Amino acid sequence: MNLLLSRPLTAPVMDEARAAFDTTVRASTRPMTEAEMVAALTDFDIVIPTLGDRFQAPVFAQVPRPRCRLLANFGVGYNHIDAGAAQAAGIAVTNTPGAVTDATADIALMLMLMSCRRAAEGERLVRSGRWEGWHPTQMLGLHLTGKTLGVVGMGRIGQAIARRAHYGFGMRIVYHSRSARDLGELPAQALPGLLAVMAAADVVVVAVPGGAATRRLIGAAELAAMAPHAHLVNIARGDVIDEAALIAALRAGRIGGAGLDVYEHEPDVPEGLRALDNVTLLPHLGTNTAEVRTAMGRMALANAIALRDGRPLPNPV
Repeated sequence: MNLLLSRPLTAPVMDEARAAFDTTVRASTRPMTEAEMVAALTDFDIVIPTLGDRFQAPVFAQVPRPRCRLLANFGVGYNHIDAGAAQAAGIAVTNTPGAVTDATADIALMLMLMSCRRAAEGERLVRSGRWEGWHPTQMLGLHLTGKTLGVVGMGRIGQAIARRAHYGFGMRIVYHSRSARDLGELPAQALPGLLAVMAAADVVVVAVPGGAATRRLIGAAELAAMAPHAHLVNIARGDVIDEAALIAALRAGRIGGAGLDVYEHEPDVPEGLRALDNVTLLPHLGTNTAEVRTAMGRMALANAIALRDGRPLPNPV
């Protein structure tokens, strides 16, 4: 069977892919074009796509009898793939859950600290040569220890963030989730609705899946419910937050700050965000470690190999 990797992956994954399949690696690191996606469905048995490769219904409609039998997504989020349209075309979709949990939770904690302690603003100040030295009221931020963390989306990643915040920083945990959660020993309180979480928290972390159900989940009303000193962190998908509403809230000082690793139209980040000092902006670093990216690639390959061998797919969506 032949396999297409839509991006170059880590060296161990590339070696394992070539050993298991007749493998083609797309050289570009940019998202696939529509023409490339149509060709991929026509010419390959299995495709490993990733974020930005928008396999939506119009793409599938152009290939009524696809050769492709599996889109083994490299990543846990798969809202760039219309899974229903894929399955209607006879193409299975898998993802890589679990492999990204700890690395993404670590980034959330980093953004919490960077935003609350004004780390990016301070780093820019030092690099500019304008720092005049320490003084008692310089760049006062929000002390994180003992504060209340609101988690929006208490899945694997949300729980990993909550554990780090509670056991590492002594934070009280409140949360909003679409379904009831058994959190074991983790002391966390489910509040009655999203607005209640936004209002109760000193820091809100968004960790919901992407997709139509969560698009612009955090808008003007939710931001207005936050305390003026509170910070918002997003490590989910960019379109979960209404970026225009967030820019307005940050400009007006209605919230204390924000930390973002994802954006609505990546890699385009609005100038309105880039111009603000009270927002920390990262280039989608959530899973950017060699170990994690290799684990993700191996998980995607495991799904591909299962299809090749006629076994059940380990991670169907």
